[in-house]
Amino acid sequence: MSERKVLNKYYPPDFDPSKIPKLKLPKDRQYVVRLMAPFNMRCKTCGEYIYKGKKFNARKETVQNESYLGLPIFRFYIKCTRCLAEITFKTDPENTDYTMEHGATRNFQAEKLLEEEEKRVQKEREDEELNNPMKVLENRTKDSKLEMEVLENLQELKDLNQRQAHVDFEAMLRQHRLSEEERQEREQEEDEREAAALVEESRKRRLLEDSDSEEDAAPTQPQQALLPNPTAILDEAPKAKRKAERWERSVGTFGSSPQLSGLVVVKKTDPGRSIQRGGVLPAPDAMKNGQVAGPALQTPGTSSLSQLGVYSDSEDSSGSN
Repeated sequence: MSERKVLNKYYPPDFDPSKIPKLKLPKDRQYVVRLMAPFNMRCKTCGEYIYKGKKFNARKETVQNESYLGLPIFRFYIKCTRCLAEITFKTDPENTDYTMEHGATRNFQAEKLLEEEEKRVQKEREDEELNNPMKVLENRTKDSKLEMEVLENLQELKDLNQRQAHVDFEAMLRQHRLSEEERQEREQEEDEREAAALVEESRKRRLLEDSDSEEDAAPTQPQQALLPNPTAILDEAPKAKRKAERWERSVGTFGSSPQLSGLVVVKKTDPGRSIQRGGVLPAPDAMKNGQVAGPALQTPGTSSLSQLGVYSDSEDSSGSN
Protein backbone atom coordinates (compact mmCIF):
# COMPACT_ATOMS: atom_id res chain seq x y z
CA MET A 1 0.00 0.00 0.00
CA SER A 2 1.38 3.38 -0.99
CA GLU A 3 1.82 6.29 1.35
CA ARG A 4 -0.98 8.73 1.85
CA LYS A 5 1.26 11.84 1.89
CA VAL A 6 3.72 11.40 -0.93
CA LEU A 7 6.78 13.66 -0.99
CA ASN A 8 8.42 12.40 -4.18
CA LYS A 9 6.43 11.74 -7.31
CA TYR A 10 7.34 9.37 -10.09
CA TYR A 11 8.61 10.88 -13.31
CA PRO A 12 8.90 8.53 -16.30
CA PRO A 13 12.16 8.42 -18.31
CA ASP A 14 10.62 10.11 -21.31
CA PHE A 15 9.19 13.03 -19.30
CA ASP A 16 9.64 16.43 -20.99
CA PRO A 17 8.40 19.44 -19.02
CA SER A 18 8.45 21.67 -22.11
CA LYS A 19 5.62 19.68 -23.57
CA ILE A 20 3.29 20.61 -20.68
CA PRO A 21 0.75 23.21 -21.92
CA LYS A 22 0.85 26.49 -20.06
CA LEU A 23 -2.29 27.92 -18.53
CA LYS A 24 -3.01 31.38 -19.89
CA LEU A 25 -4.89 33.51 -17.37
CA PRO A 26 -6.09 37.09 -17.84
CA LYS A 27 -4.09 39.79 -16.17
CA ASP A 28 -7.19 41.27 -14.48
CA ARG A 29 -8.15 37.96 -12.94
CA GLN A 30 -10.13 38.26 -9.63
CA TYR A 31 -9.60 36.20 -6.48
CA VAL A 32 -12.00 35.70 -3.59
CA VAL A 33 -10.38 36.66 -0.31
CA ARG A 34 -11.52 37.16 3.28
CA LEU A 35 -10.79 40.62 4.67
CA MET A 36 -11.93 43.22 7.19
CA ALA A 37 -13.06 46.76 6.49
CA PRO A 38 -9.95 48.97 6.79
CA PHE A 39 -11.87 52.09 7.91
CA ASN A 40 -15.34 53.33 8.84
CA MET A 41 -17.57 54.00 5.86
CA ARG A 42 -21.18 54.75 4.98
CA CYS A 43 -23.08 53.28 2.08
CA LYS A 44 -24.29 55.86 -0.48
CA THR A 45 -27.31 53.76 -1.49
CA CYS A 46 -28.99 53.01 1.88
CA GLY A 47 -26.93 55.01 4.38
CA GLU A 48 -25.83 51.94 6.32
CA TYR A 49 -22.73 52.43 8.48
CA ILE A 50 -19.99 49.87 8.04
CA TYR A 51 -17.49 50.02 10.86
CA LYS A 52 -13.82 49.22 10.80
CA GLY A 53 -13.05 45.55 11.39
CA LYS A 54 -16.21 44.08 9.88
CA LYS A 55 -15.44 40.92 7.87
CA PHE A 56 -16.36 40.46 4.25
CA ASN A 57 -15.85 37.92 1.46
CA ALA A 58 -14.27 40.28 -1.08
CA ARG A 59 -13.01 39.96 -4.63
CA LYS A 60 -9.44 41.14 -5.21
CA GLU A 61 -7.90 42.21 -8.48
CA THR A 62 -4.71 43.96 -9.60
CA VAL A 63 -5.17 47.51 -10.91
CA GLN A 64 -3.84 47.83 -14.41
CA ASN A 65 -1.36 50.56 -15.33
CA GLU A 66 -0.99 51.71 -11.69
CA SER A 67 1.92 51.10 -9.36
CA TYR A 68 4.01 52.85 -6.77
CA LEU A 69 7.76 52.32 -6.87
CA GLY A 70 7.19 49.00 -8.54
CA LEU A 71 4.56 47.91 -6.01
CA PRO A 72 1.26 46.80 -7.51
CA ILE A 73 -2.00 48.37 -6.35
CA PHE A 74 -4.94 46.10 -5.56
CA ARG A 75 -8.66 46.80 -5.74
CA PHE A 76 -11.27 45.15 -3.50
CA TYR A 77 -14.99 44.67 -4.14
CA ILE A 78 -17.38 44.21 -1.19
CA LYS A 79 -21.18 44.38 -0.80
CA CYS A 80 -23.21 46.44 1.66
CA THR A 81 -24.63 44.35 4.49
CA ARG A 82 -28.07 45.96 4.07
CA CYS A 83 -28.74 46.71 0.40
CA LEU A 84 -26.02 44.54 -1.21
CA ALA A 85 -24.69 47.51 -3.19
CA GLU A 86 -21.17 47.11 -4.48
CA ILE A 87 -18.44 49.10 -2.71
CA THR A 88 -14.87 49.36 -3.99
CA PHE A 89 -11.65 50.62 -2.44
CA LYS A 90 -7.97 50.14 -3.28
CA THR A 91 -4.61 50.19 -1.55
CA ASP A 92 -2.45 53.30 -1.15
CA PRO A 93 1.18 52.24 -0.62
CA GLU A 94 2.36 55.84 -0.71
CA ASN A 95 0.49 56.72 2.51
CA THR A 96 0.32 53.14 3.83
CA ASP A 97 -3.47 53.39 3.81
CA TYR A 98 -6.57 52.63 1.72
CA THR A 99 -8.53 55.01 -0.49
CA MET A 100 -12.29 54.89 -1.08
CA GLU A 101 -13.17 54.51 -4.77
CA HIS A 102 -16.89 53.86 -5.28
CA GLY A 103 -20.15 53.04 -3.52
CA ALA A 104 -19.49 54.59 -0.10
CA THR A 105 -17.98 57.57 1.67
CA ARG A 106 -15.25 57.42 4.24
CA ASN A 107 -16.17 58.82 7.66
CA PHE A 108 -14.40 61.89 9.00
CA GLN A 109 -11.12 61.18 10.83
CA ALA A 110 -9.64 64.21 12.57
CA GLU A 111 -6.47 62.41 13.53
CA LYS A 112 -5.68 61.57 9.94
CA LEU A 113 -6.31 65.14 8.81
CA LEU A 114 -4.05 66.49 11.57
CA GLU A 115 -1.24 64.18 10.53
CA GLU A 116 -1.63 65.19 6.92
CA GLU A 117 -1.52 68.89 7.87
CA GLU A 118 1.65 68.43 9.89
CA LYS A 119 3.30 66.59 7.06
CA ARG A 120 2.33 69.34 4.60
CA VAL A 121 3.75 72.12 6.84
CA GLN A 122 6.97 70.21 7.38
CA LYS A 123 7.38 69.62 3.66
CA GLU A 124 6.81 73.31 2.83
CA ARG A 125 9.38 74.34 5.43
CA GLU A 126 11.98 71.97 4.07
CA ASP A 127 11.43 73.23 0.53
CA GLU A 128 11.74 76.84 1.66
CA GLU A 129 14.96 76.21 3.61
CA LEU A 130 16.44 74.37 0.69
CA ASN A 131 16.38 77.49 -1.52
CA ASN A 132 16.93 80.22 1.14
CA PRO A 133 19.91 79.95 3.57
CA MET A 134 18.76 83.03 5.56
CA LYS A 135 15.44 81.32 6.23
CA VAL A 136 17.32 78.42 7.74
CA LEU A 137 19.07 80.76 10.17
CA GLU A 138 15.79 82.45 11.12
CA ASN A 139 14.06 79.12 11.75
CA ARG A 140 16.95 77.92 13.92
CA THR A 141 16.83 81.18 15.95
CA LYS A 142 13.07 80.80 16.44
CA ASP A 143 13.46 77.16 17.50
CA SER A 144 16.17 77.99 20.05
CA LYS A 145 14.14 80.90 21.45
CA LEU A 146 11.03 78.73 21.75
CA GLU A 147 13.02 75.99 23.46
CA MET A 148 14.44 78.48 26.02
CA GLU A 149 10.94 79.80 26.78
CA VAL A 150 9.66 76.28 27.33
CA LEU A 151 12.54 75.50 29.70
CA GLU A 152 11.95 78.74 31.67
CA ASN A 153 8.26 78.00 32.02
CA LEU A 154 9.06 74.49 33.20
CA GLN A 155 11.53 75.81 35.80
CA GLU A 156 8.97 78.32 37.09
CA LEU A 157 6.44 75.56 37.52
CA LYS A 158 8.97 73.46 39.42
CA ASP A 159 9.83 76.37 41.75
CA LEU A 160 6.18 77.10 42.37
CA ASN A 161 5.50 73.49 43.26
CA GLN A 162 8.47 73.42 45.63
CA ARG A 163 7.27 76.56 47.44
CA GLN A 164 3.77 75.23 47.80
CA ALA A 165 4.87 71.74 48.79
CA HIS A 166 7.59 72.76 51.26
CA VAL A 167 8.37 69.91 53.63
CA ASP A 168 9.81 70.62 57.09
CA PHE A 169 11.56 67.45 58.12
CA GLU A 170 12.31 68.74 61.65
CA ALA A 171 8.61 69.42 62.25
CA MET A 172 7.75 65.96 60.93
CA LEU A 173 10.25 64.32 63.29
CA ARG A 174 9.02 66.43 66.22
CA GLN A 175 5.41 65.53 65.50
CA HIS A 176 6.33 61.88 65.22
CA ARG A 177 8.17 62.01 68.56
CA LEU A 178 5.21 63.70 70.30
CA SER A 179 2.77 61.20 68.88
CA GLU A 180 5.01 58.35 70.04
CA GLU A 181 5.17 59.76 73.58
CA GLU A 182 1.39 60.24 73.70
CA ARG A 183 0.89 56.68 72.52
CA GLN A 184 3.22 55.33 75.24
CA GLU A 185 1.47 57.39 77.95
CA ARG A 186 -1.92 56.20 76.74
CA GLU A 187 -0.77 52.58 76.80
CA GLN A 188 0.65 53.03 80.32
CA GLU A 189 -2.63 54.52 81.58
CA GLU A 190 -4.56 51.65 80.06
CA ASP A 191 -2.24 49.13 81.74
CA GLU A 192 -2.70 50.87 85.12
CA ARG A 193 -6.47 50.84 84.78
CA GLU A 194 -6.47 47.17 83.88
CA ALA A 195 -4.22 46.36 86.87
CA ALA A 196 -6.47 48.33 89.26
CA ALA A 197 -9.54 46.57 87.89
CA LEU A 198 -7.90 43.17 88.39
CA VAL A 199 -6.90 44.04 91.98
CA GLU A 200 -10.42 45.24 92.78
CA GLU A 201 -11.94 42.13 91.29
CA SER A 202 -9.62 39.85 93.28
CA ARG A 203 -10.41 41.77 96.50
CA LYS A 204 -14.16 41.40 95.95
CA ARG A 205 -13.73 37.72 95.23
CA ARG A 206 -11.71 37.25 98.44
CA LEU A 207 -14.37 39.08 100.49
CA LEU A 208 -17.08 36.86 99.04
CA GLU A 209 -15.07 33.74 99.85
CA ASP A 210 -14.49 34.96 103.44
CA SER A 211 -18.21 35.67 103.96
CA ASP A 212 -19.13 32.23 102.58
CA SER A 213 -16.63 30.56 104.91
CA GLU A 214 -18.05 32.46 107.93
CA GLU A 215 -21.58 31.38 107.08
CA ASP A 216 -20.46 27.79 106.77
CA ALA A 217 -18.60 27.97 110.11
CA ALA A 218 -21.62 29.46 112.04
CA PRO A 219 -23.32 26.84 114.37
CA THR A 220 -26.60 25.64 113.10
CA GLN A 221 -29.59 25.70 115.43
CA PRO A 222 -30.34 22.26 116.90
CA GLN A 223 -33.47 20.77 115.58
CA GLN A 224 -36.10 19.55 117.93
CA ALA A 225 -35.70 15.95 118.86
CA LEU A 226 -38.17 13.67 117.31
CA LEU A 227 -40.75 12.30 119.69
CA PRO A 228 -40.52 8.58 120.18
CA ASN A 229 -44.30 8.19 120.32
CA PRO A 230 -46.75 10.13 118.09
CA THR A 231 -49.18 10.52 121.07
CA ALA A 232 -46.52 11.94 123.38
CA ILE A 233 -47.55 15.47 122.35
CA LEU A 234 -50.61 15.03 124.58
CA ASP A 235 -48.41 14.60 127.66
CA GLU A 236 -46.61 17.90 127.07
CA ALA A 237 -47.44 20.88 129.26
CA PRO A 238 -49.63 23.53 127.63
CA LYS A 239 -47.85 26.56 126.25
CA ALA A 240 -48.74 29.45 128.53
CA LYS A 241 -46.66 31.97 126.61
CA ARG A 242 -49.09 32.13 123.71
CA LYS A 243 -52.04 32.62 126.11
CA ALA A 244 -50.14 35.33 127.92
CA GLU A 245 -49.47 37.11 124.67
CA ARG A 246 -53.15 37.01 123.76
CA TRP A 247 -54.04 38.25 127.27
CA GLU A 248 -51.59 41.08 127.07
CA ARG A 249 -52.96 42.19 123.67
CA SER A 250 -56.54 42.25 124.96
CA VAL A 251 -56.14 43.50 128.57
CA GLY A 252 -52.48 44.27 129.20
CA THR A 253 -49.89 43.18 131.72
CA PHE A 254 -50.30 43.58 135.42
CA GLY A 255 -47.12 45.55 135.87
CA SER A 256 -47.78 48.03 133.06
CA SER A 257 -51.42 48.88 134.10
CA PRO A 258 -51.98 48.66 137.93
CA GLN A 259 -55.44 50.22 137.53
CA LEU A 260 -56.74 47.01 135.93
CA SER A 261 -55.16 44.65 138.40
CA GLY A 262 -58.14 44.93 140.75
CA LEU A 263 -60.49 43.72 138.07
CA VAL A 264 -58.79 40.36 137.82
CA VAL A 265 -60.10 37.77 140.30
CA VAL A 266 -58.24 34.54 140.85
CA LYS A 267 -60.64 31.67 140.61
CA LYS A 268 -60.66 29.12 143.45
CA THR A 269 -61.02 25.54 142.53
CA ASP A 270 -63.37 23.18 144.39
CA PRO A 271 -61.46 20.22 145.76
CA GLY A 272 -64.52 17.99 145.71
CA ARG A 273 -65.16 18.41 142.09
CA SER A 274 -61.56 17.86 141.22
CA ILE A 275 -61.68 14.58 143.12
CA GLN A 276 -64.79 13.52 141.24
CA ARG A 277 -63.18 14.35 137.88
CA GLY A 278 -60.28 12.18 138.64
CA GLY A 279 -58.20 14.60 140.62
CA VAL A 280 -56.01 13.73 143.61
CA LEU A 281 -57.37 13.93 147.13
CA PRO A 282 -55.55 16.57 149.16
CA ALA A 283 -53.81 15.67 152.38
CA PRO A 284 -55.81 15.87 155.72
CA ASP A 285 -53.49 18.48 157.15
CA ALA A 286 -54.04 20.66 154.15
CA MET A 287 -57.80 20.31 154.58
CA LYS A 288 -57.64 21.34 158.20
CA ASN A 289 -55.63 24.40 157.44
CA GLY A 290 -58.13 25.37 154.72
CA GLN A 291 -55.59 25.18 151.99
CA VAL A 292 -56.01 23.44 148.70
CA ALA A 293 -53.12 21.68 147.10
CA GLY A 294 -51.95 23.24 143.83
CA PRO A 295 -51.08 21.51 140.66
CA ALA A 296 -47.62 20.80 141.94
CA LEU A 297 -49.12 18.11 144.33
CA GLN A 298 -50.59 16.13 141.51
CA THR A 299 -49.20 12.77 140.86
CA PRO A 300 -46.94 12.44 137.99
CA GLY A 301 -49.46 10.06 136.42
CA THR A 302 -51.98 12.80 135.68
CA SER A 303 -52.41 13.57 132.00
CA SER A 304 -53.20 16.70 130.11
CA LEU A 305 -56.73 15.43 129.40
CA SER A 306 -57.61 15.46 133.13
CA GLN A 307 -56.25 19.01 133.44
CA LEU A 308 -58.39 20.06 130.50
CA GLY A 309 -61.50 18.63 132.24
CA VAL A 310 -60.72 20.54 135.44
CA TYR A 311 -60.34 23.76 133.42
CA SER A 312 -63.76 23.24 131.76
CA ASP A 313 -65.46 22.59 135.17
CA SER A 314 -64.00 25.81 136.51
CA GLU A 315 -65.55 27.73 133.59
CA ASP A 316 -68.98 26.17 134.29
CA SER A 317 -68.85 27.14 137.94
CA SER A 318 -67.85 30.71 137.13
CA GLY A 319 -70.78 30.99 134.69
CA SER A 320 -73.28 29.77 137.33
CA ASN A 321 -72.03 32.38 139.87
